[in-house]
Amino acid sequence: MTRHSFAEKNCSLARALDVVGEWWSLLVVREAFFGCRRFQDFTDRLGIARNILSARLKKLVAAGVLERTEPDPATVEYRLTAKGEALMPVLVSLLQWGDAHANPDPPPVVLVDRRDGRPIAPLEVRAADGRALGPREIRAVAGPGADAEVVARLLPGRRAAVS
Repeated sequence: MTRHSFAEKNCSLARALDVVGEWWSLLVVREAFFGCRRFQDFTDRLGIARNILSARLKKLVAAGVLERTEPDPATVEYRLTAKGEALMPVLVSLLQWGDAHANPDPPPVVLVDRRDGRPIAPLEVRAADGRALGPREIRAVAGPGADAEVVARLLPGRRAAVS
C-alpha cells in the first residue's frame, strides 16, 4: 500500500503525521531523547532494519526534527533540534496513554523529575486559566489558516474533532 502525503491538507494534525506518523519515527525520536546518537545504536536499541532506519533518519533530518552532525570524520551523530525537543509532550502523552490503556503489564519505564526523582504527573489539557479540560469542554473553531472546507466543517452546532 502506497502512503500518500498529507502536506497539502489544511489540518495541523495531518501535517504532523506526515512528519512523525510512521511508527518507527516516534521510536527513533524516543531513543534520541534517551541519549541515542549513532546509527548503529539506533539499530541495536530498536531492532529496526538498516534501510528503514536510514529512511526515517533522513526524513526526520529533512523535517528539522533531528540534525545530522559529524563530530569527527569517522563519526555521524543525530541530535534532537528544538523542533524535535518540542515533541516531548507528545511522547509523554502517548507513553502515559499506553500505560493506562494499551499495556496490561506494569509500566516498563517511569518518567521522573530529575530534581526530586518523583514520577511526573499525568499530562492534562488545560484552559488558559489553568483549569483541567475534558473532551466535552473543548470546542474546535476555525483558525486564521482555515480554508472554506474547514470553516464549513466547524460551523456552530456541528461537533468537530480538534486538529
